[in-house]
Amino acid sequence: MEDDRTTDDPGSAPAGSTSVRRPHAPTAFLMHPSAVLHDTGWGHPEHQGRLRALASAVKNDLVALHERVVQVAPDAARVEDVALVHTEALVDAVRGAVDEAVERGRVVALDADTRVSAASWEAALGTVGAGLEAVRGVMEGRFRNAFVAARPPGHHATPGRAMGFCLFNNIAVAAASLRATGAADRVLIIDWDVHHGNGTQDAFYEDPAVFFLSLHQYPHYPGTGAAHETGRGRGEGFTMNVPLRAGTSREHYLEVFRRALEEAVSRSRPDFILVSSGFDVLAGDPLGGQLLEPEDLHRTTRMVMEAAGRCCGGRVVVFLEGGYDPEHTGAGCVAVIRALAGVGMDGEPTEEGQVA
Repeated sequence: MEDDRTTDDPGSAPAGSTSVRRPHAPTAFLMHPSAVLHDTGWGHPEHQGRLRALASAVKNDLVALHERVVQVAPDAARVEDVALVHTEALVDAVRGAVDEAVERGRVVALDADTRVSAASWEAALGTVGAGLEAVRGVMEGRFRNAFVAARPPGHHATPGRAMGFCLFNNIAVAAASLRATGAADRVLIIDWDVHHGNGTQDAFYEDPAVFFLSLHQYPHYPGTGAAHETGRGRGEGFTMNVPLRAGTSREHYLEVFRRALEEAVSRSRPDFILVSSGFDVLAGDPLGGQLLEPEDLHRTTRMVMEAAGRCCGGRVVVFLEGGYDPEHTGAGCVAVIRALAGVGMDGEPTEEGQVA
């Protein structure tokens, strides 16, 4: 009800923002129904079973979440939304490949790694739409925060190229939309996928309004993300890459993450925080080489929430990126959503309760 809402601290949101805080707003779990239909073939690492396993794990955990999480079926994005980040040539290339898949009745490859099927256009626009609904709902106070079950994933898609299993860059479009609508003056994107988010970096490499922080295994696909890559022109100093060796200990990873997060928040002073959560950073992932466990991602999510509570009224949206062991990805997703919902790994409310 309108009487139940309270406005955020005026200093925590940009001028003209419509953001309000509803103290009991739930965490939103958003997944477009077409996302699971995007077919890359069962022999492909980014196959349909990933999202099914994730959705099943979340559904099974809803009892422990004590009605703190709501499931949301979002509308698809418009091509105009995608164009906030991507070139017309890329949009046409993806649409053309999907049309070819429809005509031939089979999966079509855009490159050696990236494939589309007859359902991929609806899945891609639907997933971009899920991200837009997530940030809009958080800004409007309908959601406390949100998790977007994004498929296809997005962080490798550059403004002009689909690659690395990614068609459109979901998190980059969400950040660009926040800026274009005046909902946020400054956005911080945090990427903890085991692979560097080269597409997100490229989208904002010269933009001082979007700070990009990435912790990733290095050297590793796609070969970018060296520490000296810090931005260009007006964007110099607004990209922060933290390359990590394969097999980095859990304790060292968490300490490096804590320090990098503090520095990124201090330098960017964000109005909104977006997270690219790659569950391929978990131990045993077939495309990774790190050692984290689901409880570690619960901790990193709590760190992000606590930072967001201090700098931007708790406004956080997390996007699914990689993660190629379906069971581990599901467990990691549950851990992140529990943290967003203010629930510990044991299913009990965390001490902080509602993050300020």
